[in-house]
Amino acid sequence: MRGLEKCREILEYDCPDVLVLDEICTAVSLGLIGEDAVLRFLQMRPGNVEFVLTGREATPGIIGAADLVTEMREVKHPFSLGQSARKGIEY
Repeated sequence: MRGLEKCREILEYDCPDVLVLDEICTAVSLGLIGEDAVLRFLQMRPGNVEFVLTGREATPGIIGAADLVTEMREVKHPFSLGQSARKGIEY
């Protein structure tokens, strides 16, 4: 919830053109944050700000609230070859 509070502060004081809520869909699907809190946050979006929500397993509610939904799938990834995650790239 602190992350959404920080996003509210950013909207109130900075009003960016784009606000990225990175991996928020995953956080909702894992139960780390409630879908209802995210949906309430989405409703307060100023008309001039684009929200970008990332992460796997977007809920039906989040999908319904979105203007655009894209699903990506792995075609080729170094993990498949046994390579470890790299600091600054995958984490």
